[in-house]
Amino acid sequence: MAPGRASSPAHEELPRSVDVPHPSRALLHRFRARAGSILHRRWDLSVRGLEQVPTSGPVVVVANHIGFLDGPLMAIVGPRPVHVLTKQEMYHGPLGPLLNASGQIPVRRHGADPAAVKTALRVLRDHGAVGVFPEGTRGDGTVERVKPGAAYLAMATGATVVPLVYLGTRVPGGSSNSLPPAGSRLVMSFGPPLPVDRQPWPRRQPDTHALSQRIREVLLATLDEAQQATGMTLPGPIPGTDKEIL
Repeated sequence: MAPGRASSPAHEELPRSVDVPHPSRALLHRFRARAGSILHRRWDLSVRGLEQVPTSGPVVVVANHIGFLDGPLMAIVGPRPVHVLTKQEMYHGPLGPLLNASGQIPVRRHGADPAAVKTALRVLRDHGAVGVFPEGTRGDGTVERVKPGAAYLAMATGATVVPLVYLGTRVPGGSSNSLPPAGSRLVMSFGPPLPVDRQPWPRRQPDTHALSQRIREVLLATLDEAQQATGMTLPGPIPGTDKEIL
């Protein structure tokens, strides 16, 4: 929400986000074009389905997760800036200041994280976009499971869910933190949006599980379409010696 604008009444709904500050937007909005240009120059990056992303209103972008680049690409490349839920451990290293300045949302990998949920709700209730990797880990990208967090956020806010799939952001046999060689072909492919009705408190587990299954289905359909259209395939599993799982 822009400075000086009144807070939306939606922030008073449960779970309340009225006292939660909106993540920083300085870098995310100001330098997206420049950062995107750098990414396009380094790799042969193709972005498909931009028209699938609503130009306004709350959006939850859900994506498969195969490599280190997935988060930065989601935040930077595309029609709207995205506040991506990012594992808390990333904030303890040299990337921490950059992640904070670009408004990414720290999240604990294990167990519930009310602070991350409320921050994501703040963004969505301010009609912004939040990014979620519902698989919960970097892996082969086949979307074998979908955790309920994305479904919960969409149900709590009535946000549209937009599927996104990555191809090429990790080469076969590459570690979870590896980068593809310069000039490699990378694909980001957005699929048809999934409208979600806002559901008042409480949001019941069977409903979040049902929506999570629907999210998995639209991700798989988007993945299948992208692979057929581009001729690219997923990189396969992360090497067994690689202990980094997100």
